[in-house]
Amino acid sequence: MKTMNRMWCVVGFVGASLIGQAQAKFSSCSAVFLDNRLVVDEYSPMGKCVLTQDAQGTLSVAEVTYENNQWHQTAAIDFMVAIRDKNSKTLTMFSKEVYQKVDIKNVLSKCNKGDAIVLLTLKDTYALPHNEIEIH
Repeated sequence: MKTMNRMWCVVGFVGASLIGQAQAKFSSCSAVFLDNRLVVDEYSPMGKCVLTQDAQGTLSVAEVTYENNQWHQTAAIDFMVAIRDKNSKTLTMFSKEVYQKVDIKNVLSKCNKGDAIVLLTLKDTYALPHNEIEIH
């Protein structure tokens, strides 16, 4: 009986360890794209995301890999959209919808110059360091 209990403890521990490793926080790199082009000017801590009020295209968030000196999308990620007001710094949800892509014109119609679009991932496995897009 003790052997059987030990075996189940080991199986439980191994199972829990594997689940924990598979869902490590912020372990997958991701980035914001506009029409399949990276929005951030450089994927580094110094990178900035800026769009003008007349930007057009489809905004998306995706897992990324770096190959041959280029960032490549590997899988779409669910995200939500909020807008940070320039003056009050208040963050307001753009909608209650979950997106994998959204027309940027629809989002920009709710923005003023100086506001920021903030993209929120739904899972903490995705690192999205450049999640705020300044509107110029």
